[in-house]
Amino acid sequence: MAVQGEEFATTIGQDAEFKGQLRFEKGLRLLGKMEGEIDSKGQLVIGEGARLAGDAKAGTIRLDGQVKGNLVADSKVQLSASAKLEGDLQTARLEVAEGAVLVGRCTIGVDGNSGAKQAQAAPPTSAAPATGDKGKPQDPRRK
Repeated sequence: MAVQGEEFATTIGQDAEFKGQLRFEKGLRLLGKMEGEIDSKGQLVIGEGARLAGDAKAGTIRLDGQVKGNLVADSKVQLSASAKLEGDLQTARLEVAEGAVLVGRCTIGVDGNSGAKQAQAAPPTSAAPATGDKGKPQDPRRK
């Protein structure tokens, strides 16, 4: 999906490969491959055919390519029909086009970021259900 009428201070081209941490204030358009971490208050667009192996945090994120990692957006995440996300997602708003692939957990809502932080701090649960005093399965949400 082409980015029409949008300006980006930084573009990583289709023939580029980048490893490391990337921080920026305005917009970034990733068209190539990146391994590492992205941190921004601006807009991040991961173009069709682009690949990110790592976590990204931005004001808004549009995914047209592939990500193996977690996405966090303060405002909105858009997953296009060509998007593939293998990782967790946290955002205030989510738009998903038919055909998009998401393998992971979502935390969506105005306080989505704070709720997800609490969920990450919770201890992992086992595959076997917890049992109560009388051997009956117990709801794991009950304390």
